[in-house]
Amino acid sequence: MVNLNGVLSTNDIPATAIDNRGLNFGDALFETLRFSGGKIFFWEDHYFRLMASMRILRMVIPMNFTMEFLESEILRTISSVENKEIPLRIKLLVWRKPGGKYLPLSNNIEYAISFEKIRDNFYVLNEKPLEVELFKDHYIASGLLSTLKTNNRLINILGSIFAKENELDNCLLLNQNKQVVEALNGNIFLVTGNYIKTPPLVDGCLNGILRKQLISTVILELDLIFEEVSISPFELQKADEMFITNSIQGIVPITKYRKKEYGNAIAKRLLPKLNKKAITD
Repeated sequence: MVNLNGVLSTNDIPATAIDNRGLNFGDALFETLRFSGGKIFFWEDHYFRLMASMRILRMVIPMNFTMEFLESEILRTISSVENKEIPLRIKLLVWRKPGGKYLPLSNNIEYAISFEKIRDNFYVLNEKPLEVELFKDHYIASGLLSTLKTNNRLINILGSIFAKENELDNCLLLNQNKQVVEALNGNIFLVTGNYIKTPPLVDGCLNGILRKQLISTVILELDLIFEEVSISPFELQKADEMFITNSIQGIVPITKYRKKEYGNAIAKRLLPKLNKKAITD
């Protein structure tokens, strides 16, 4: 089931017109949401990130685009699922209305909501081997636009192809200053001794929802010293632990980078706290 501007239709009916500005110019934003136990995990954070991103891209936010309206549209879209306990991955996509070339004829928007089934009701720690390498063919530009969740993901796509061709599980992306910014599918955290760090937004990393949640958890609940600071590739082999965070998988430990192997003790401590926040938020 797909919700296109409030109209529900089955997935086999084409919903994208050839003049779609997201398709033609990458003029679109999206939120990837985890739904389980009758609720959208961290919905308020997702909603306000989307609103802030739309303002940055000069999109007109409709008067009815309240948090309650969009939540009701999401719930209406997934109401066709027979088993209400099945966890879902939901995609909320927003783009500028058709018309114009680089200069749009209108800043008004359209939207679509779709979903697919996923496995686990809560975040589960994947302890399978996960090897990464730096992707150095292309770089993320540091700055505000790189922090937004737009559908301009060519670096992530090419990095994913590179990982597959080289039998890797993921790649770490760099900005133009050769600083480590994020993984292909989420933010990164490094643990070294009693310190835990993640790149700052000014370096170009995604303003991730789980990034925000883990920063508050680390600061408030764990006996670790948190740093939001640029990360050099040389630091990767000094770390005791490294993991990826995203809204669907939660915390994903990296086990190997080149000859360096990592543990997952801090990830294990964080996971139950993250699940508790997801349920009670």
